[in-house]
Amino acid sequence: MTEDRWKNLDVWKLSDELAYKVYLSSRDFPKEEIYGITSQLRRAALSVPTNIVEGYSRKGDKELSHFLNISIGSMAETKYLLYFSRRLGYINDNKYGEIKIGYERLGKQLWRFYETVRKNPKK
Repeated sequence: MTEDRWKNLDVWKLSDELAYKVYLSSRDFPKEEIYGITSQLRRAALSVPTNIVEGYSRKGDKELSHFLNISIGSMAETKYLLYFSRRLGYINDNKYGEIKIGYERLGKQLWRFYETVRKNPKK
């Protein structure tokens, strides 16, 4: 078995980059939010690539499909939390727009990957 095969997945690369951007952008959130929106946003953003890794490291497409489904949910949660953070003034419009475009692109890739795995399961 090849180590870290998931590193070759474009969908993982994009989700990893976006999680990284979320972490950097949330550094400037108010300190009183460290256990609130900052923590929630970071967990949701990091859940997308980590679930891709976990699913891709399991045996069989049924399990991969399950973890991709979780990634899709975490991505939606991340998008909402970014929107809410912008409304609160924690993230500026330019940074929000840049990250939002990335998540829209990721959403399309992630959904296509999920559909491919679900429709063509391999043991």
